[in-house]
Amino acid sequence: MASHGQAKPLRSRAPGPLRGMAEVPGDKSVSHRSLILGALSVGETRIIGLLEGEDVLDTGRAMQAFGASVERLGPGEWSIQGVGVGGFREPADVIDCGNSGTGVRLIMGAMATTGIAATFTGDASLRSRPMGRITDPLALFGARSHGRSQGRLPLTLIGAENPLPVRYATPVPSAQVKSAVLLAGLNAPGQTVVIEREPTRDHTERMLRGFGATVETEVTDEGHVITLTGQPELTGRPVSVPRDPSSAAFPVAAALLVEGSEIRVPGISLNPTRAGFYATVRDMGASLEFSNQREEGGEPVADLRVRYSALKGIEVPPERAASMIDEYPVLCVLAAFAEGRTVMRGVKELRVKESDRIDAMARGLEACGVTVEEGTDFIIVHGRGADGVPGGATVESRLDHRIAMAFLCLGLASQAPVTVDDAAPIATSFPVFEDLMGGLGAQFERPNR
Repeated sequence: MASHGQAKPLRSRAPGPLRGMAEVPGDKSVSHRSLILGALSVGETRIIGLLEGEDVLDTGRAMQAFGASVERLGPGEWSIQGVGVGGFREPADVIDCGNSGTGVRLIMGAMATTGIAATFTGDASLRSRPMGRITDPLALFGARSHGRSQGRLPLTLIGAENPLPVRYATPVPSAQVKSAVLLAGLNAPGQTVVIEREPTRDHTERMLRGFGATVETEVTDEGHVITLTGQPELTGRPVSVPRDPSSAAFPVAAALLVEGSEIRVPGISLNPTRAGFYATVRDMGASLEFSNQREEGGEPVADLRVRYSALKGIEVPPERAASMIDEYPVLCVLAAFAEGRTVMRGVKELRVKESDRIDAMARGLEACGVTVEEGTDFIIVHGRGADGVPGGATVESRLDHRIAMAFLCLGLASQAPVTVDDAAPIATSFPVFEDLMGGLGAQFERPNR
């Protein structure tokens, strides 16, 4: 029994070639931010293409709890009537963010400089994740927090009544930390500055500008410096959400692994702070073609064609980690089928995601017959190349959607089927995963219980 409800095992096995159009859902990062910034704006924000996974829906419910009007108009189409910067009201109940680390951390930032209190919780996975990396910088604004050890949820955050602007250097590359600080800075006077040694995904900066905030970025000796001018009046606007490149990585990986496959992914985000996975698999020998490059909702997008490819192991540049941190689980699967070793360093952030993803991938790959080396900040997968991956194991998803999807992709190309003990968490980010993959020709089945 999983803590979020009844476990839902799912098994994948080798199909024929995968073919067709993979219309993956909207980008999760952009979806979270569009709801939050819509709630902090004056007037209506109309969103098209919103990801309707549980993580994002939890953020929408939270915005309602803070006083915004949030209405679903149709599939992927939502309307938010915002309350303006500093206009959040105190919620009447606990804010449950489910499985979403992005949701809870960005929402904490958005309310931290408003003189109200809110209590946050989530599922077993989210309650195990440390929040100190968020509450520490929010304390600089004057916010106070009370939670379990290491700031774990449930946690009560008391916003600063007289917030101060801050200058904060992020200790680790984290778009969540950066975004929380910038959102908190909206209701603080003066300028709030975030300094990153390595740039992380920049959806927050792009979207803040689109809603009317003044955000400047520059590269200095200190690093990547983002400066936000506080107390703007944000104005509601239409938002078109591009397709999520992290979700697209799963059908892309499956097509690369299943012989004879060719699929297309329309309208995928090519934000340069999110494109590390696609650069990496190209380095491994993947056949990827991008066409019709354009801009939608302030984000660069393109149509992608993917063909089956024989892959080779590589050393992944550590500086790419921030731009592909969510794709490492499925990259490990690709590495298992590649010829030679794939070395991934600078990935300690994987230890504190929805699960310890380094450990989860290492144990699952070993159960499927793949040799893995790991350390605090690295994982090395010894690809089996022409020998193929034996498979045949039942793998623990650990309440982690990306672990579940990664091993289901592995089972599509392994010699024996692979079973994931619980596929239910996939609904948090990719609710149509099973149907979409099945439409391309993937073979999934419910094991006999």
